[in-house]
Amino acid sequence: MDQELRDERNRRWDEPFGKEPLDRETVDRVLALPAFADVNPADFPSWLPVASVIANDGRIRTFQKGETVLRKGDYGSSLFIILSGSVFGLTASAPTAGSGRKQQKSWRRSLAQLFARKRPPEYRPARRRSRRPSSAAASINEGTRANTVEAALRVDADELIAKHETFLLEAPQMFGELAALTRSPRRATIYALEDETVLFELRWQGLREIRDWSDGFRKQIDQLYHERGLLTRLQECPVFAHVDSTALAEIAEEALFETYGNFNWTHRFKTEISKEDGAQHIIQQEPMICEQGSHVDGLLLINSGFARVSERIDHGDRTIGHLSKNDVFGLDAIAAFARDKVSPVLDTSLRAIGYVDVIRIPTHLVQKHVLPGLDPSFLRQGRPDDRDGTRGELRQGMMDFLVDHRFINGEEAMLINLERCVGCDDCVRACATAHDNNPRFVRQGSRFENAMIASACMHCTDPVCLIGCPTGAIHRAEDSGTVVIDDNTCIGCATCANSCPYSNIRMVEIRDENGQFVTDREGQPISRATKCDLCADQLTGPACVQSCPHDALARVNMRDTERLLEWLK
Repeated sequence: MDQELRDERNRRWDEPFGKEPLDRETVDRVLALPAFADVNPADFPSWLPVASVIANDGRIRTFQKGETVLRKGDYGSSLFIILSGSVFGLTASAPTAGSGRKQQKSWRRSLAQLFARKRPPEYRPARRRSRRPSSAAASINEGTRANTVEAALRVDADELIAKHETFLLEAPQMFGELAALTRSPRRATIYALEDETVLFELRWQGLREIRDWSDGFRKQIDQLYHERGLLTRLQECPVFAHVDSTALAEIAEEALFETYGNFNWTHRFKTEISKEDGAQHIIQQEPMICEQGSHVDGLLLINSGFARVSERIDHGDRTIGHLSKNDVFGLDAIAAFARDKVSPVLDTSLRAIGYVDVIRIPTHLVQKHVLPGLDPSFLRQGRPDDRDGTRGELRQGMMDFLVDHRFINGEEAMLINLERCVGCDDCVRACATAHDNNPRFVRQGSRFENAMIASACMHCTDPVCLIGCPTGAIHRAEDSGTVVIDDNTCIGCATCANSCPYSNIRMVEIRDENGQFVTDREGQPISRATKCDLCADQLTGPACVQSCPHDALARVNMRDTERLLEWLK
């Protein structure tokens, strides 16, 4: 095939966020907003001018009254700034039409793929880069498409405001930055309050670039994060469910944000875990948050990330639990002090697993507002039941295995029961059939007793593979949170593959229909990142699970230790 019909190597801004890059007049208008008042273009390198970031990573969107801007529960990857008009937010659940889910294959297409002609490994269809339409044509096409889609998502704004508690946002306010920064679900549904409400939307990659190079912008975003996110976070946490709004506001006023560990912890972890007996030394590499025997200095709420709870045994430490989002540490000691007036000393240690955000709440506020009326079940959390015989040893061993290898990050890990698996490879063949004869996992991995964690994407709670991607090719699906890769915007830089702590992302050299490697104009092979996508477009779900004839394979949340033990038993 003519090389001109083949794709060139994808680049950073081959696919702008909008239909086409924003024009200079619009970019200047955006940079004049209060949100960017502290952004100095001179702070940016010559190869990454801030104007180009705004032009390519931003887009302008227009909404009519009642149209849905974003939905509560969807995974956020962008922030919004109101240019004109206003929006209103709804934190409670409310009906929103339209699902936004990725279209699944029909039964006919699902059956057809079983008998499809076998294609070369990692085949990619040829496509010609289309010329961009003129600005006028692009606006018309984009407007027509947007109106068709958003019309299905329109609600009666006046009725919602009358029935529910809402909040108002007006130009030039910003919203959506919390979910974009933390790669977490949206915490509210936002609707347009007026016709012709115009918003500037900046995707995560642009937000990251501006935040990295502009100290003033970073401080502003972080301040918004602290102001808007804290009270909402406290309301979401079960341990504060009985605390009224006035008391929560007092707690939020005095609470402190703390961070421990390294945001890019994966590289050091992969080096350490690859060493002989590396898992035994991992705990010594984890930053100490609170040490056993120290004085209690407030209640710690895990805001994001993971932490290890351990206790000293002889000359070492034993893992007795792990904490994640919404879990608390130090509550037992504070409760004992309030009850018995004994010195509030910790009987366990807390360490950061990779990177963790913590909210510290002063002890006197916990005693005043949290302990009265607290459900007793919240006390002694994180400490396992008394161990007895083999069952206790297995639980302890499994805990060490999952925490040391950071598998607790996995929400859809591929777990194989080696006592049931007969090595038939039906799971591998099913995966290949579902992905054009290219299996997306390797039936090998780390083992403990009769359990093996196969080398397949775990669709992590905190997918660190997303952090460095320059184009956003690897991202969360908004509705399901599944981590997927857009082949059209992957530039083959291997950042995600190098960042994955579990080496579950592979770089593959793509081929044409003749089985020949596709090359760029310099003759170098073109690579793409590839991994398990959890069979997002399959009617039956993950093909590997459905095809196993011996129930030897499951996709599981690795923090549910008891369920893992029951299934393995």
